[in-house]
This record gives sequence, structure tokens and C-alpha cells, in this order.
Amino acid sequence: MLEQPFFGRRLKQLRTERGLTQAALAGDGMSTGFLSRLESGARQPTERAVAHLARQLGVGPEELEGIRATSLARVLSLATSLDSDETNEQLARELKSAHDQDPMLRWQALWLLARWKRRHGEQAAERAYLDELVTLSEEIGLAELRCRALTQSARCLSVEGEVLPAVEAATAAHRLAREGSLSAEDTATALLVLVSVEAEAGRMPDARQHADELAALVEGRSDALWAEALWTASALLVRQGELDAAEKLLEPVLEKFDSREDLTLWLRLRVAMADLQLLKSPAGTDAAQRCIEAAEAGLPFARTAALEQSLTALKARLAFHEGRYPDVRALLARLNRTELRLPYQTRVRLEVLGNQLRIAAGEEEEGMAGLQELARQAQRNADVELAAEIWRVAAESLIAARGSRRDRRS
Repeated sequence: MLEQPFFGRRLKQLRTERGLTQAALAGDGMSTGFLSRLESGARQPTERAVAHLARQLGVGPEELEGIRATSLARVLSLATSLDSDETNEQLARELKSAHDQDPMLRWQALWLLARWKRRHGEQAAERAYLDELVTLSEEIGLAELRCRALTQSARCLSVEGEVLPAVEAATAAHRLAREGSLSAEDTATALLVLVSVEAEAGRMPDARQHADELAALVEGRSDALWAEALWTASALLVRQGELDAAEKLLEPVLEKFDSREDLTLWLRLRVAMADLQLLKSPAGTDAAQRCIEAAEAGLPFARTAALEQSLTALKARLAFHEGRYPDVRALLARLNRTELRLPYQTRVRLEVLGNQLRIAAGEEEEGMAGLQELARQAQRNADVELAAEIWRVAAESLIAARGSRRDRRS
């Protein structure tokens, strides 16, 4: 079905270009009243009406059907210039009926919609758009578009915990960037994801090699790409247990990167530093608290469900380290009442925390069984480092529980 009021505007344009009155265009096959309502947008055109009007105008029906593309271009322009939920919802509706339109316009629409869903933490919806984007990129055949679609697909797969498919997509994106001599931005963005997913898969030599390549690409910069590159390198060090080195690498980014350039990234960097502090032994609770407070102060200006939930998860972990178990339960209950829009590793760490609470409350057998299953699940997903972290937490929790029992007996 063709779109109104765009059909009516296009119809009137073609009629006036030919110097026809409404009566002349309507002819014997249509009333002038019906034609008037079509031009005003008050009536939806039927296939029979489109065929009749095309004959009267001396054009093919596609001249009128091309209105749908005009509509997509219009809505796409609105969504690009005003990135709001309303314009993106309108773009999503328009895209559903634009399968036969300009592939480049559809590509841009899918890209914007995937980014919109990612911002809201709606991973399933984001992935659906990205799957379609990857397929369309292959049809178009441009290396730049294929590289960008695969990079974002790899990032999404990683967030969902599908590590090996994420490695495949990121590797393909990096290969396209290098073989096609793409821009430094395309190459660095592919490398950002590739380093991260290789580390998740336990491929540390490959990750270190690609991290060095990434560092060379962003040398001398101070923009968002530079900040993400150092953050990625820091995360790699965290996975290798080099927490002090990771902190030193991340500190200048927190000091120098301006929130005015990318507030969401600025907030995520503080979330990353707080997470790092809580991984230390003993945990850097004061430093974590400062990062959480800084992020909370900026949250009203870049509020998303995923960021808000990340901070709540951090506060729960901080409360656990400080022995405030009722606060931990309250914060976990708050998260359980919402649809979680958190990365795979963060979701797993929340489940780990729940099992640590069980052990601390005396439910040692249940808590240990839960931790063991989470560790095995991480192993099945090829996330070697996360599995090792969970086994370590299980061992420490068991030692702490037994020490607590000895203290009570004495």
C-alpha cells in the first residue's frame, strides 16, 4: 500500500507538470471527487487507481510507486537530524514497507535503528537489525559497509556472550579493513572489537598483537577512538590479572577525555574503572565509590537503561565488599524487577554475586553449586577468563565460609 500524503503530493506534481486539470486526469475511469481526495491525502490509492492514473499520465506505475522511497528518505532525514525515540520509531515503521527501495537508504536506516536499540540496551532487537545489515552489506558489496556491519555485529554477539561467532565476525571485519586499505577509523574500530573478543575467547597472543596494532593507529590522538583504544588495552590487562598496569593505562583517559565529546563514553569509562577497583584484592572500595558517584552525577544527561543498570550492579558489588548484605539484596531485587539490558559478563557477575550471598548466609551447598554451574557455562561459551574468575570466587567464598564457621566455634 502506498503512503499518504506523499502519494497525493507526487500525483498533483505530475498532473500540474503536464498542465492537466483534475477532470482531464480522472477521465472516464475515475470521479474527480475521488481524485481530489487522493491528491489531498484523504484516500489511500488502490492498485486499480494507480494503474489508471499511470496510463492517464503516460508513465509507468513505478513512477508513482517511487513515492515509497521518497517517504523513506524523508523519515531517514528526520531520524538523522533529530535522533529521538519518536523519529526512530517512525523510521522502523517506514522500513518495514521499503524492502524494494534503494539499498543504500535501507542500509543507513538499519544502521541508525541498530544504534538506537544498542543505546537502549535492547540486544535482541539490535541483533535483528544487524543481521539484516550484514546481509544487505554483502548484497551492496562495498568494503566499508561490510566492515562496519560486521564490526557492530561482532560487538553485539560479544555482549550476548556468543564469543566464537563474535571472533569470526570481528576477524572478517579486520581482514576487510586491511585488504581494502580502509580508513584508520574503520580499521581501529574493527580492532577495538577484535581485541576484546579474542581476549574473551582466551586467545591472548592474538589479542596482544592486535592491541599493539591498535595502539599504533591511535597514537597522537585524544578523541573518542583514542579513549576506547586505551580502555580496550586496559581491559586486556585486567583479563591477564595485571590490574595495576590496567589502572595506570586507564587513569590518563579518565583525566583527559572530555565529557562534551561523548558523554556516554565518559560515563562508561568510569563504570569500567569502578569495575576494575572491585576486582582488586582487597577491593579498592573508596576509588570505586568515587567513580560510581561521578557516573551517577552525569547519568541524568545521558540516561539509558543499560547504564543505569550497570551502576546499580556496581553498587551491589560494592555493598557486598563492604559487608552490607541487606543493601546487596535490595539492589539485586531492584534489578530483578526490570528487563536486564546488561552485557553477558555483567549478567553473569550478578549471578555470581547472588551465589556469594547464599554462601555468606550459610547456604554453602546451594551457593557452591550455583557458582560451579556458572563457571561451566562460561567454559562452554569459550569465555576462559570469566570461567577462571568464577572458579577463583568459588574457592575464596568456600575458604571465607569455613573461616567464618571456625571463628563462630571458637
